[in-house]
Amino acid sequence: MHPTEVVHLEHDGKVLLVNSEGNGPQLPLQGRIDDSEQIRLPTREEIDALGIDWKILRETRIVFGTMVYRVLKGYPKIEWPKKWAWKDELIADNSVHPVAREAIYRSIHRLVSKVMIRNENDEVLMGKVERGHFRGFWTLPGGYMDHDEHPSIGCVRETLEEIGLSIVLEQHEPIITQKIFTDEGISFVSFTYRSRWNGDIETLELQTEEISEVKWFAREDAILNAVSYFDLEALKSL
Repeated sequence: MHPTEVVHLEHDGKVLLVNSEGNGPQLPLQGRIDDSEQIRLPTREEIDALGIDWKILRETRIVFGTMVYRVLKGYPKIEWPKKWAWKDELIADNSVHPVAREAIYRSIHRLVSKVMIRNENDEVLMGKVERGHFRGFWTLPGGYMDHDEHPSIGCVRETLEEIGLSIVLEQHEPIITQKIFTDEGISFVSFTYRSRWNGDIETLELQTEEISEVKWFAREDAILNAVSYFDLEALKSL
């Protein structure tokens, strides 16, 4: 039976895996579909038995059906572990327990690109969201970046898709913020840029299944209405 508490030790892309008896390090075999041999993350005791010094960074909760697993993310105080598994190779081996694969999946940043569009009165353009985390609330234009997309391209694309506005970014460094919001351990990173536009919002063609309304806000009112942590941090920089 898989332990209810394990440790995700990672060092520059390398992860410690053990077999069902706690012996390691073990290596995944990409493309293996036979799951008769279990490879998993180690317990605290198994790490101690291997003589590895480490420190806890955070805790993640993983739920599969009625089973709740506690995964401690840790950093090993050792030289780069050449013989450990590459984290990117875990996903393609069915012998690697789903808890380990899920822990790796959650450790990958989710990237968001947004933009603060201001007019000649220094008002900020915001849209009322129709789906997702902030449905019914006001947010800055933007969204998730595509896999092969630079953040400065992502927010321009999202703005055009969501509200029908083609923008040019100002030559400012983006506001970059990162946060893990829940004990599920998923990390979000946001890049927020600046742009200027003095047009009439009545001329914009909204993608209404995403944005129901757009409105200009004074900076202070934008901060009061914003519900996204990333929007708030960016708006405070103006």
